[in-house]
Amino acid sequence: MKKSFAVFGLGRFGGTIVKEFHNMGIEVIAIDKDEVKVNEYLNYATQTFCANAIDEKTLIQLGIRNVDHAFVSFGRDIESSILITLLLKEIGVKKVWAKAQNEYHSKALKKIGVDKVIHPERDVAKRIARHIVSDKMIDFIELSKDYSIVEIVVKKKLIYKSLGELNVRAKFGCTIVGIQRQGMFIVSPTAEEVINKEDVLIIIGHNSDIARFEEGV
Repeated sequence: MKKSFAVFGLGRFGGTIVKEFHNMGIEVIAIDKDEVKVNEYLNYATQTFCANAIDEKTLIQLGIRNVDHAFVSFGRDIESSILITLLLKEIGVKKVWAKAQNEYHSKALKKIGVDKVIHPERDVAKRIARHIVSDKMIDFIELSKDYSIVEIVVKKKLIYKSLGELNVRAKFGCTIVGIQRQGMFIVSPTAEEVINKEDVLIIIGHNSDIARFEEGV
């Protein structure tokens, strides 16, 4: 069963989320107070509403309590962001993610129980920095302050070696949870799996352990 989503705020960030869901064939409700922005996304969202969403009755009437996941993405209107996030949690939306403008905004969102705080600019900056200092890392996902999942291009010294030979967990403390190989994805590869020339390793672990792995192989 497909999940349903709602996006509050159709600025650059929220609008991009709506378009991506549309491209993936996923149901999404798009809501904004600006009628011009709402009309811009008529062809991308399953439903669009021009509404003052800081109202519990309006949220219930729009069927928002039935969505699986809501995104709150406003420009500089921090007050609206906090109030809508609080209302979404109160009416029982399963997961609420909210975009934060700064650390104070982030702290307030966490206090009212948001499931995830999004820092678009900070996260993009981290990705760029990671890519610049590493000639092997393709991408990374920050799981917490200390843990990440990264995609790392295989180095020459790893080619034709089995995961058992490398013994990454014992030597570096991180774990290879998947391998991307010529359009395929190998989930939870076994110790007998042999690394090929153009493989991309999916590794999870503490950031310091991942860094040691990058330096040591």
